[in-house]
Amino acid sequence: MARPITLFTGQWADLPFEEVCRLAGEWGYDGLEIACWGDHLDPWRWDDDAYVQGKLDTLERHGLKVWTISNHLKGQAVCDDPIDQRHRDILPDVVWGDGDPEGVRQRAAEEMKNTARLAAKLGVKTVTGFTGSSIWKYVAMFPPASDEMIAAGYQDFADRWNPIIDVFEEVGVRFALEVHPSEIAYDYWTAKATLEAIGHRPGFGINFDPSHFMWQQLDPVAFVLDFADHIFHVHVKESVTNLDGRNGVLGSHLPWANPRRGWTFVSTGHGAVPWEPLFRALNAIGYDGPTSVEWEDAGMDRLQGAPEALAFVRKLNAITPPAASFDAAFSTK
Repeated sequence: MARPITLFTGQWADLPFEEVCRLAGEWGYDGLEIACWGDHLDPWRWDDDAYVQGKLDTLERHGLKVWTISNHLKGQAVCDDPIDQRHRDILPDVVWGDGDPEGVRQRAAEEMKNTARLAAKLGVKTVTGFTGSSIWKYVAMFPPASDEMIAAGYQDFADRWNPIIDVFEEVGVRFALEVHPSEIAYDYWTAKATLEAIGHRPGFGINFDPSHFMWQQLDPVAFVLDFADHIFHVHVKESVTNLDGRNGVLGSHLPWANPRRGWTFVSTGHGAVPWEPLFRALNAIGYDGPTSVEWEDAGMDRLQGAPEALAFVRKLNAITPPAASFDAAFSTK
């Protein structure tokens, strides 16, 4: 199945866009999933035709295309509560403003609308990102959070994101939420509740990243099969568990790659993503969109790891698609 293999630029936004294009082109990537931070993309310039064309020209010079753009950082601020120093550290001044929490949320929502408009100008059909969540802070469920408090969180998400999705659908672009800790959807059942909260709108789906499933002991293959109609984009990123009786899955407030963490983003280890069954499942549901490498292994030089990851994904993409009868066996209809 000829899926394009792209490199997500979020972990490369410390480098100029031109340099990331040069590297990805030399390595042989088909294109980029371009992040809306650093100097890579600015959604507030969506109506600047020269700016948009300049980005397309840069991609073309290096033999690259773009199928997807990302705005994880600004999407996070749309629903988050509290808004605090963590957000100040990831948001530009145009969104942070005076730091008033509701003002931050409103400006973040406007940037997400502009991201849809920018995607349309670029000829891109999918934007990946986060939504934030007003109820992630209740994940431990103690002190107890009532059913009413949880329901109010999903309603807050729907109230804030429906107007954003209106713009996405108006311009013919889809938003793909990465199911991820700290989001309104972080596991199987919260993903179902999130889709239900907005009435399964066609402009809202899932950016599937199995790395966030492994430490939660979720089955990423089952998720792909069950959410087949909603998977708009796929991230390829490894994570492994390191549970030795002292390390816990919550991370212990330790930085990535610290050996005392119970899970982290590395390339080998226990509890790794079952990549071959997962790609067979993607074949079964007929997914033919990008497989985007999101490079985060803190223990490996990224200039070595990114081309190695490209070769790895090429092998996975070469797995023969199933016959139609096998496809039908996994139908979620």
